[in-house]
Amino acid sequence: MALKEYKRKRNFRKTAEPAGAGKRAHRKDKSVNPVFVVHKHQASRLHYDFRLEIGGVLKSWAVPKGPSMNPADKRLAVMVEDHPYDYKDFEGTIPEGEYGAGTVMIWDTGNFQLLDDPAESLQRGELRFVVNGAKLKGGFVLVQTKLGGKKENWLLLKSRDEFADSKSDILVDQPDSAVSGRSLTQIAKDEGHAAD
Repeated sequence: MALKEYKRKRNFRKTAEPAGAGKRAHRKDKSVNPVFVVHKHQASRLHYDFRLEIGGVLKSWAVPKGPSMNPADKRLAVMVEDHPYDYKDFEGTIPEGEYGAGTVMIWDTGNFQLLDDPAESLQRGELRFVVNGAKLKGGFVLVQTKLGGKKENWLLLKSRDEFADSKSDILVDQPDSAVSGRSLTQIAKDEGHAAD
């Protein structure tokens, strides 16, 4: 998906979301892993946006129940429009009446490593990667499904590795921002808005 769709949905005179000048420049230093970010987003419903830097943009999936460290959990992940690379740093409130209105938190951020060619993996519908975030660690896979006959429906699954955890809930245990330490309520108040 192109950034054209991202820009079409937003009025940058009203929202503080980054307009994104375009794709991130090609990396010359291959030893630096690309970034990932998970936004916790209190819009009409609370959900998590899982974003991977691929091809200079953030490929994005909305995960209604959020990521899990339990390999037994199959989390629906709906592919949405690409976001600009600069969106990785966005934490704040999208104004009422704008697309995605509500409070956005950087719940987790870090680097990741793709285990296969990204273009081929996206085409095939199976994206395997290892994350090294402030909260999420280890292997994950995004698998495209035929749920509801929609090609944008994927499943986010945790790999069975040393970081897997079937006993605790990382979303409950670590609810606040990985960069500011704030809760959704605090972010909303700091932006001068009431939290939902």
